Amino acid sequence: MNLPEAVTIAEVGPRDGLQSEPGFVPTEEKLQLIERLADAGLKRIEITSFVSPRAIPQLKDSVEVAARIRRRPGIRYSALTPNYRGLERAIAAGVEDIALFVSASETHNRKNVRMSIDKSLSSFRQIAQTAKSRGIRMRGYVVAAFGCEYEGRVLPEQVEKVVLAYLEMGVGEISLGDTTGMANPVMVHRMIGRLRPIMGETALALHFHDTRGTGLANVVAALEEGAVIFDCSIGGLGGCPASRTPAGNIATEDLVGMLHEMGINTGIDLDALIECARYAERITGRNLPGRLMNAGKVIWQPGS
Repeated sequence: MNLPEAVTIAEVGPRDGLQSEPGFVPTEEKLQLIERLADAGLKRIEITSFVSPRAIPQLKDSVEVAARIRRRPGIRYSALTPNYRGLERAIAAGVEDIALFVSASETHNRKNVRMSIDKSLSSFRQIAQTAKSRGIRMRGYVVAAFGCEYEGRVLPEQVEKVVLAYLEMGVGEISLGDTTGMANPVMVHRMIGRLRPIMGETALALHFHDTRGTGLANVVAALEEGAVIFDCSIGGLGGCPASRTPAGNIATEDLVGMLHEMGINTGIDLDALIECARYAERITGRNLPGRLMNAGKVIWQPGS
């Protein structure tokens, strides 16, 4: 297998995970979760979303979270900015990394943000101009890049359209999201093979969900295609609020455990990460789908 020596893990649990919880996780506990993730060695953490509190009340404390985190050198703390007002609030709170998002499925995008794909992309151009003028890093999510429960399989041409628009805006990284867990390894090979030639120096990330049990298999397919940035959520928190089956993010500790067993470096302390997952269970008050916190990591005996 042609595998990389190291990969970058982008933790999205404090945003993508907690936004899907039925109740509000107190601000202090969000801050503690972010701190524990940093302690475990995560270098990229998506901390919140500057969306309207009416739309996602679970993240109504976005300004306070962004303003109060203890920013450590070498760690990128990012936030979702769905509109220009969100960007202004993020800048005021000291955010230096932002993420934009639009679905490759017209129906999913309209249900998620009540806008067409074209209107979403048009609104992002002003955000991108301001972000570039201020030296703010930008990531562009392509949501439902592999399939949509409303439209079925999403055509690669639809994904490419969004990717090209992001490239025109000057985003530094594009993350393909399997929002409804419909991807399989063959699709992953084909999608990356199609997009690589047009992306140039722009980084490619993969955001897989495990809704149908294919999340880690899809990671392996992406690794074989040279992908080195993967999104995941501690404990398997979260999913997409606009989906009828919202569960699904691959668990950070499960992904890191698999990568370490494969000899791929992440720079993360797996034991500390498993404790983070257990803390996430405590603050959400429910059992999370992550496997390693229950099964434990693989123990190697001397000489084995």
